[in-house]
Amino acid sequence: MIVLASILTQLLHLALLLAAAPLVVGGIRWLKARMMGRVGAHPLQPWRDLLKLLRKRPVLAENASWISRAAPYAAAGAAVAAVALVPSFARGMALAPLSDLVLLAGLLALGRVALALAGLDVGTAFGGLGAAREMSFAALAEPALLLVVLIFAIIAGTTGLEAITATFQDGAVGLRVSLALALFALCAVAVAENARIPVDNPATHLELTMVHEAMILEASGRHLALWEAASALRLTLWLALIAAVFLPFGTAPAGFAPLGWLVGLLAWVAKMAVLCLALAAFESAIAKMRVFRVPEFLGVALLLGLLGAILLFVSTRLA
Repeated sequence: MIVLASILTQLLHLALLLAAAPLVVGGIRWLKARMMGRVGAHPLQPWRDLLKLLRKRPVLAENASWISRAAPYAAAGAAVAAVALVPSFARGMALAPLSDLVLLAGLLALGRVALALAGLDVGTAFGGLGAAREMSFAALAEPALLLVVLIFAIIAGTTGLEAITATFQDGAVGLRVSLALALFALCAVAVAENARIPVDNPATHLELTMVHEAMILEASGRHLALWEAASALRLTLWLALIAAVFLPFGTAPAGFAPLGWLVGLLAWVAKMAVLCLALAAFESAIAKMRVFRVPEFLGVALLLGLLGAILLFVSTRLA
């Protein structure tokens, strides 16, 4: 019974995130449009675009290799595997023993490498520019993420996401300065990983500012649908990760509990709506920074993560 409940929880979780990912992107676009006084596209428009693109055959450049054909599937597969590990409405999923934050960082890195290789494969100037910027930003974003993982590991005694969320939900951790620093660092890394403002603007194709869009300019048809789906899944993953760790209330415990699942689902939807609203307000209130300022932005996130880890380590030793 426990095994069946864990498998059912895992399947429902995966179906929920796959269905919600394009809606999250569409909802943020709609909220930003309303905040700017525009009507905006329907929140379901990303779903319509994906369904339309999936029916079209991709067009590849003459000098494109197998990398351009395999990279979209590798990135989408890595994104699906990553979202399967982050709890949403309930704990006790079948893949919970594998939900390690280090593994999660590795899956995100795999998708990033696939995207960079796809941008470099055809040999266009824009693709190489975007790939170079993406990997240079990752050189600072990944260490900052690992420092945040270190903070969680010191508190919970493990890097397993299931145990970390359970520890935070119990309320025994309390308020800590290190957690506030970890939250700021994690939000900065999430903004950079998803190519959002102020690091990048997903709604523009200006040559001098593109990062993510520059690497998928050659994509079309099914391949473009996979890239867009992977991007939406990554954004949903980061929001779900922040909600699972820092807003753990309402999450249903492990086991078959339909009423608990319903409460957990409603709580998860409310938390995701609040995070989407916060992200839309944040992006509407600030402007995109210059590309050369992005390393400074991620450097601050790295220093915040390092400071949080040091403070937590010293306070733990003194205790």
